[in-house]
Amino acid sequence: MASVDECRQALQELAGRLDRNAETVRERVDLDRTLACRITDLDTAFHGRLTGGRLIDLTDGDDPKAKIVLSTSSDDLVALVDGGLDIARAVASRRVSIKANPFDLMKLRKLL
Repeated sequence: MASVDECRQALQELAGRLDRNAETVRERVDLDRTLACRITDLDTAFHGRLTGGRLIDLTDGDDPKAKIVLSTSSDDLVALVDGGLDIARAVASRRVSIKANPFDLMKLRKLL
């Protein structure tokens, strides 16, 4: 099981990647939504904002009002960010759950 610090580090790495590719991401997915990432096996969460092709204001804690919610285990989060787990397969096998309105889900699919 990955630790809370490893999960935080994985999300910061994801934010860094998005930041480095913000122009490309923004062209594919133009969203401005709050995001919560709930780590099911650690009973912890992180939240931030997906805007302008970037993941910003990433911090510890849940956001119960988040417009997009990703729920997964700590190991699966780390594997997703490292590229060891395909997001489409993880969602199909229910290792990852993404809750969002249908229009946001369609936009997010462009990132997969």
